[in-house]
Amino acid sequence: MIELKNIERSYRQGLRKSWVLRDISLNINEGEFVTFMGPSGAGKTTLLNILGMLDEPSAGEYYFYDEPVHKLNERRRSEIHKQYIGFVFQAYHLIDDLTVYENIETPLLYRGIKSKDRKSIVAEILDRFNIVAKKDLFPDQLSGGQQQLVGVARAVISKPRLLLADEPTGNLHTKQGEQIMELFRELHKDGVTIIQVTHSEKNALYGTRVIEIEDGFVREDRQVDAAAGPVPSTENA
Repeated sequence: MIELKNIERSYRQGLRKSWVLRDISLNINEGEFVTFMGPSGAGKTTLLNILGMLDEPSAGEYYFYDEPVHKLNERRRSEIHKQYIGFVFQAYHLIDDLTVYENIETPLLYRGIKSKDRKSIVAEILDRFNIVAKKDLFPDQLSGGQQQLVGVARAVISKPRLLLADEPTGNLHTKQGEQIMELFRELHKDGVTIIQVTHSEKNALYGTRVIEIEDGFVREDRQVDAAAGPVPSTENA
């Protein structure tokens, strides 16, 4: 699905060049559940944004289903993003003046889905995520966990092949975080390829592979022992 060759990302600071990513070469296969880990400032989110075509590398090659993303214009990259990729943000990024229903519906509007079909698809997602009762509420009327559920619902409503998640449980308490990660596990079982950024070793156990990034370099790339699995919390919600 994804092939990265010698990806670099740098910024100019006066006469100096500041490196964020250095010589990143990776292959990610369809159906994997990959976790990027590492200290703050290591370059994890920048790499995720490049994979999601929200940012561009300074050098190197990025192939998505064999298509050379690094050579594509902005319009084509946007088309690929809409067709294949869902993105879950730590800060939710819901639209404040839209209801839950309208937030979830937004990606379908961008794709030109007819009204009748949109209603059916949104109804199905609301039911799957158990948020039917919240559909007419606005984001500021929801808890953090509920907002993130809506964010995930919005990310997957177009049935993306690749789901990118940047610290998806970072602002949630333990039980809410587990709910999101269990949802990711279900999506992975359904065939969605997932790449998450997290500091949580527990969240990494939901995946199949961990890539450690430090100072912009890949320091370690290892498979996860799926048999270990995460241990559910006994805390109250």
